[in-house]
Amino acid sequence: MDSEFSERSWQSPDGLELYFREYAGDDTGKTPVVCLHGLTRNSRDFEGLAPHIARQGHRVIVPDMRGRGQSAYADDSATYAVPNYIADLMALLAQEGIERYISIGTSMGGLMTMLIAQFAPQKIAGAVINDIGPVVDPTGIDKIKTYLGKGGSFPTWMHAARSLEEVHGESHPGFDTNDWITMAKRSMTLCNNGRIAFDYDMKIAEPFNEADENAVPPDLWPGFEALAKKPLLLVRGGISAILSADTLAEMQKRAPDADTVVVPQAGHAPTLDEPEVRSAVDALLASVG
Repeated sequence: MDSEFSERSWQSPDGLELYFREYAGDDTGKTPVVCLHGLTRNSRDFEGLAPHIARQGHRVIVPDMRGRGQSAYADDSATYAVPNYIADLMALLAQEGIERYISIGTSMGGLMTMLIAQFAPQKIAGAVINDIGPVVDPTGIDKIKTYLGKGGSFPTWMHAARSLEEVHGESHPGFDTNDWITMAKRSMTLCNNGRIAFDYDMKIAEPFNEADENAVPPDLWPGFEALAKKPLLLVRGGISAILSADTLAEMQKRAPDADTVVVPQAGHAPTLDEPEVRSAVDALLASVG
């Protein structure tokens, strides 16, 4: 185990055993940070960013949401929906005694952050919203539906990486083989049978495919506007099919004080390991303290 974090667990309101990584940080005066992954991803997406933040003194909590990574899979696929993920997160925050935190949300994690800001704005001290907005481009939703829940397994990490490149190559034109292998190791796992497979419950696709309403909560502008009053960093992939340039422009209009970073050769979603994103995250952390 990487000594930079401890592996912990909490229980969801409906009794699932869920997993999170905790990076301790050494300054109790600093606001804790919670990193929230995207739809098919897990806590490993933040294995670059989380220790970087912890080294600045912040305690960092990185959960695997239900049905991902080392968290339990739900019996009822209908519970794979943002309101349930938020209820799970609230249980984690309560267990850990976190009243107020900085939220770093990629894609689905950004949707969660906007909704939490709408009903519990006092909890969020500042936020990074990565490649998602109150309006989600339907092109991007259609693209997700082409691969979500399709399964498949691979004999080697190289095969896994090549498969990811086939599906996501246009989103990351600058990636080399090592980048694709890194992505594979973050999003897939070595199974008991020796094959490599995606590290999430394929049933996540069921509620997502049944209705766009489940995929994207209805009106997120009020939540976004609640965030606009706080330290806020907006990150967009310059060629994103999920967050359009028009939606980003509207977000900037409604949050004139927000910092914005557009990562030119990235689609959905930037990794947050890009140097320009890192320095913008550092600036946000410093402004919250």
